[in-house]
This record gives sequence, structure tokens and C-alpha cells, in this order.
Amino acid sequence: MRAKRTVISSVLGAMLLAGAASACTDVVVGAKASADGSVITSHTADGAFYDARVRFIPGGKHADGEMTPVFWNITNDESAELTRIGEIPQAPETYGYFHVGYPFMNEYGLAIGESTFAQKVEMKTFRPDARAILTIEQLEVLALQRAKTAREAIALIGSLAEKYGFLGSCDFEGESLTIADGKEAWLFEIRASGMMWTPESGKPGAYWVAQRVPDDMVLITCNVARIQEVRPEDTDNFMASKDYRQFAIDMGWWDPASGVPFNWAKAYAPYTGGWALSSDWVRNRLYSLYRRLDPEREWDPLAEATSYPFAVKPSRKLSVQDVQAMLRSHHDDTQFDMYNADEWFIRKDGKLVKSPLASPFPSRDMRALLKMNYSRPVSVINCAYSFVAQTRAGMPKPLSTILWFGFDAPHTTCYVPIYCGATDTKASWRQFDRDSYTPESAQWTFMLADDLVLKRYAEAMADLEAVRAPLEKSFFEETARIDKEGAELYKKDPAAAGKMVTDFTIDCMDKAEKAWHQLNRTLITKYINNKKS
Repeated sequence: MRAKRTVISSVLGAMLLAGAASACTDVVVGAKASADGSVITSHTADGAFYDARVRFIPGGKHADGEMTPVFWNITNDESAELTRIGEIPQAPETYGYFHVGYPFMNEYGLAIGESTFAQKVEMKTFRPDARAILTIEQLEVLALQRAKTAREAIALIGSLAEKYGFLGSCDFEGESLTIADGKEAWLFEIRASGMMWTPESGKPGAYWVAQRVPDDMVLITCNVARIQEVRPEDTDNFMASKDYRQFAIDMGWWDPASGVPFNWAKAYAPYTGGWALSSDWVRNRLYSLYRRLDPEREWDPLAEATSYPFAVKPSRKLSVQDVQAMLRSHHDDTQFDMYNADEWFIRKDGKLVKSPLASPFPSRDMRALLKMNYSRPVSVINCAYSFVAQTRAGMPKPLSTILWFGFDAPHTTCYVPIYCGATDTKASWRQFDRDSYTPESAQWTFMLADDLVLKRYAEAMADLEAVRAPLEKSFFEETARIDKEGAELYKKDPAAAGKMVTDFTIDCMDKAEKAWHQLNRTLITKYINNKKS
């Protein structure tokens, strides 16, 4: 047994090192902390292998006794084969939702972000031997198909995970979801029940807690458990599985008789490792983003993750554009900003100047060549997609949420509005083959721009921003018009309002894609070797 445990630990260590370059960051803004009164959630899908194709999946009515399949490989790229690993009873009615690697929005405007975090090895579940079948992405699908509000979603997926078992899909770790519905936002955190769990055991197949984000505050979650003290009796602000402390008691990680309050994060999260409470690549994101939110406060750049408050009141109210800028961050103007690393400076004409090859996002090979230390930024070059979801109470159903979506890395993408009432997306936004470049794929178009920018970052980013700034500005101006006209149209003809937001969403996708085609022509022309040697 000891030898087997040692092998498992070694394998897990390798997986952690591999996974640490990926992972995700979410920024969540309460209604009283946002500039327009919306509730905001967001997500960076940091990993090149995530499926970024944006597809609308219609809802429908279902017969009594109907079952729905449960899959493995939902998040993975378009070449990954979906594996059916079980089934559960179907709901009488399911709602339409938007599908990507981590599904993010339904027709009622419910929006969900995701971020993986570490759980102790004893809690992990591994395929194919584990009896647990519900991954976090499968739970997202079920939430979006069956829930209209954040509280409904949490209660639903929590109960399903307890019954059918939670199965970690990203390095077999725990998971968090940031769920917003226009009135409130919640952080949901879930952990598995270990390899010994079976549905027949009488024990829960998952342990989970959820905490409401205060209306006047902002939450940052970035691959670390953020919930610590849990107060289930405070039903306005907490939800939890019935036995959320039991695994810790059984394992001797917490003693109820000790007098020490139960701490969800500290009880179940490892202190060391790539996803752990002490991880530098977690803490530097917490530091730089919380520093943005409250610059007057003294934030310790070396503090462990549990020292940061669950949420913080920002120094000013945040707009959607502010959150987009946070997702685009490279730890600007902090000691973690690789753009200002000494290794970029070269001697020219008797002075030290920054090399034109300098970038906040040096590749692994470039860092090795320059012997540069790595500091994981918020935006990473291998991000598959990101979004900022603007959920709004009081708006007609098809207009209630605008999800601002961008392919590839946040720092080079263009955020395009997708209304929750849209029932289709542009064909090129649903098409991608990573083994065969084609200009007919929007994802390839944005990926190419990101790579081209990195050839001459300072110069090329100026070219990109000259295209992006007016385009994103026009999208915000146009959504204000659509909001007004769509609300009036909805009173007369809800179906026509739905068509309006669908047509608008596809038109914005088309405009962004065409702009990036032209941008790529500009970047190729300006920065090929024959011009920039």
C-alpha cells in the first residue's frame, strides 16, 4: 500500500507541475460595486487545449423517465472524444445555453465562471476506477439547463454531486464556480469524496460550500480556495452540504472538540504544491488585483492566500471595461511584471534601453534563454478564451445578460457582446481545427494576431490597440442602443426581440473577425523579418 501511495504521489506531483501553467482567474463584482448596477462574473480559460467554440444549445421538454447522459472530456479541444461515463434522470424542461469548454450562460441570463483549486490527495477521484461521474463542466451544463438563479443552481448541482459523486477533471483537483444572476453573485466551491466512495455507501459523493459576494464588494478567485469560515445558519450569505466538515473529521484534519473553528480552505487544501495556499503563482495574482481594487491599502506581496479577505470594497465602482482590463493584466507596475525584468535591457549607444523584443509574456523558451524568473500573469499566452458577463436585473429576458467574449489571450483579444437571448452564433465562431490553420475560423484569426504581436510587443500592441479601442467602444455604444430598442420591442413582440439580439450578436462577431483579419495583414506586413531584422 505504501509503495502504491508513493507512486500516486509522484504522478500527482508531475501533474501539478504540468497544470500550473494553465488554470484560471475570475473577477466577481457585486451590484453596488459596479458602475451600472449590474452583477459581473468573469473567467479566463487558461490552457490551449480548452474547447473555445461558441455554440448555442437549445432547451426542450422531456418525457417522464427520460435519462440524460453524463460525459467526460467536455472541456477538451475539438479533437477530444466525448466519453459517456454514466447517466442521470432528465429534467422535465431544459433551458437553452451557450456551450464552450466551461459552459457559461443560459437564456435566462444566469452566468458562470470557473477556477480550479487544490484538494488533498486523499479526496481526489481518478478515472476510470472512481464511481463518481459529475465533473465541474458537466455540473455547469446541468446548472445552465435547469436553473434560473444562482441559488437554484447551487442547490441543484450541490445535491446532484452529493448523489452521483464529484469527479475532478483538471488534474483531479477541487473546483470553484462564480455564479451571477443579475441580483447577486456567489462563489461555489466543491471537493471530491475520495476513491473509496460509492453511491451505495450512504455518504455524500461531494463536499461543497458557497458564499455570497457582498453587493458592495469584489471577489478575486484564482486557483485557490477562497472560502474559509462557513456559517450555514446565515442562509442569506451561505449554503453548504450537510456534512461539509465530516471528511476532515474522519481524516483527523479537524477536531470538533479542539475549540478551533473549522476553516474550509485550510482543512481541505494542501499548503504546498502548484495549486496550494502557499503557491506564488496564485499569490501574485491576488496581490496585483487586490492592489488595483484598493490601492490605498498595504498589501503584502508575500502573504499566503488565506490572509486575503474573501472580498474587498473597491476604491471606486467598476465598469465592465475595468474588469476586462483586470483580465488583461500582466501585474502592471508591480515587482511581478516580467515586462520590466532586468534581462530585457540592453546596452545601446552607451545607454541601457529596453529591447524591442521585450514582452510581459515571454515564452518558456525565451525565459530559459534569458535566465528569467517566471511570474504567472493574469493574462497568459496560452489562454483559450475569456469573458466578462454583465448580468442585469430588471431587463427583459433576452437582454438580461451581455457576455463579453474574446478568443485567445485577454491582452490581445477583442471582447464581443453576446446577448443571453441570442439563439445562434456566427458559423466561423463554431469552427476550429488546431491541426489545420484556416482564415475561415475566427479562433485561428485571433490566435494568429496574438502570436504576431509577441514578435514586437510594444510596437505591435500599439497597432492592435488602434484597432481594438474604437471597435470595443462602438460595441458598448451599440449595446446601449440595443438595450433601449430591444426593451421596447420585447413589450410588443418577444420573439422579434430575440431575433434582434441574435442578429446583433452575429453582426458584432463578424465585425470583430473582419477587423482582426485586417489587423493580421498589418502585423504581417510590418513585422516580417525582411522589415524587422
